[in-house]
Amino acid sequence: MRRIHSRIDTSGTTYQANRAHNLRMVAELREKQEAVRNVRPQRDRDRLDRQGKMFLRDRLEALLDPGTPFLELSTLAANMAYDGDVPGAGQLSGIGVVSGREVVIHADDASVKGGAWYPLSVKKIVRTLDIAIENRLPVVHLCDSAGGFLPLQAEFFADRYHAGRIFRNQSILSKMGVPQVAVVMGHCTAGGAYIPALSDYNVIVRGTGAIFLGGPPLVKAATGEEVTVEELGGADMHTSVSGTADYPASSERHAIAIAREIVGRFTRAEKAQVDWAEPEPPYYDPQELYGILPQDSRTTFDMREVIARIVDGSRFHEYQPRYGETLVCGFARIWGYQVGILANNGVLFNDSSLKGAHFIQLCDKNRTPLIFLQNITGFMVGREYERRGISKDGAKMIMAVSGASVPKFTVNCNGAFGAGVYGMSGRAFDSRFLFSWPQGQTSVMGAEQAANVLTDIKLRQLARNGDTLTAEQIDAIRDPVIEGYKREQSAYYATSEIWDDGLLDPVDTRNALGIAISAALNAPIEDPHYGVFRL
Repeated sequence: MRRIHSRIDTSGTTYQANRAHNLRMVAELREKQEAVRNVRPQRDRDRLDRQGKMFLRDRLEALLDPGTPFLELSTLAANMAYDGDVPGAGQLSGIGVVSGREVVIHADDASVKGGAWYPLSVKKIVRTLDIAIENRLPVVHLCDSAGGFLPLQAEFFADRYHAGRIFRNQSILSKMGVPQVAVVMGHCTAGGAYIPALSDYNVIVRGTGAIFLGGPPLVKAATGEEVTVEELGGADMHTSVSGTADYPASSERHAIAIAREIVGRFTRAEKAQVDWAEPEPPYYDPQELYGILPQDSRTTFDMREVIARIVDGSRFHEYQPRYGETLVCGFARIWGYQVGILANNGVLFNDSSLKGAHFIQLCDKNRTPLIFLQNITGFMVGREYERRGISKDGAKMIMAVSGASVPKFTVNCNGAFGAGVYGMSGRAFDSRFLFSWPQGQTSVMGAEQAANVLTDIKLRQLARNGDTLTAEQIDAIRDPVIEGYKREQSAYYATSEIWDDGLLDPVDTRNALGIAISAALNAPIEDPHYGVFRL
């Protein structure tokens, strides 16, 4: 494959201004991530010490194989919810290596509200188990939860994709033959009791671990029976009487050691076969991404420059380079894995939509995973384009994205708006993983466009009655819309609501995709098959 020829002037003023701007954004991202991971009120740290418990990140370090990578997911979940008082939605999730096996890790954070489940906590757990199902990855649960946060129970209890979905997903994993290990380090109360009960293996820490549908206060209120935690659901009872737990442990480190032994006995999955070659680093420095990405998301730039700093050797075999030029398609390698890349260089026209649909089918037939690099305002609108069939051609691309059997991975590099999100494998299209960069935005349309549309509607309504609006009244309509859109289309809002699987420093994208692709290959790839394309 030919190496991309970069045209970036790294000494230019625009490059330097972009670099300074994006370094500030990345510094803000890292500060927020550090706070979520490690900053807790001293009283919460002291409480864990009194209980003889390890801090969550220390538990994770003890579980993972030393020196191996860990891809943390949805680190900043709930960062714009609950007054910012539930860091990480009280949960940790990610993909790591335990006893030489790739596994999904789900852990309650007992330093946040005692590990209580908020609505976004439940959503994060469900998404974590969805990832395990999609990629057939074993799961290690580190359980330490006070149960559901009762004041918000209506938001996480009854709906299809809420608490019950956790247990449904665990049952599906078992049905698929994908093993799960639960390590009970604290109380597993109410619905939380089902996580260890539905796991294949269950380790419980003596003295702090407990499993029960209702704790001692609830039991007394419901039945009048007085019972201690240990009598009701402690380690000795569950490992010698009920059989709900399999292995008692004398400490958390002992429990983690047992869990590592269990995982080490799992049969290694036979990975799906895709084209692979010895990896090589990008020829161009990934740090140059900071100078390439514009300060204003509306400023255009060539996505080939981004590709050149992510793929092996900066080599790229571009498909149909002179046709449908607003969509860059081609083959490359990431950590040795051959991938097909679709990247936006402008709005999707008829020709670029057809090109994208055809390229996706080529990759699907060739068992080549797909990477979507989003920087898209949408499909082209207007009378001329509708007459050419833009809706029909856009539907072809959407059909191809939806029907592709190979794993898909999506990165929101700068912005993704309108139906362009669909064509470029947005959240609804089952990409195995979807990441965002800090400057990434997503919404049905841009803030300015939304404000203009709503203002125009209001003006037309008034015009029917012969009324008009003053400039101040127009601003009163526009300004709240712009403010609301800018807040809710930001990358931080999207990741707070778990619309993606986490924010990435752009220079970390290559490594994140490498881990994600490797994880995805634990699941078989089906033969290509599609629905009906409207021709």
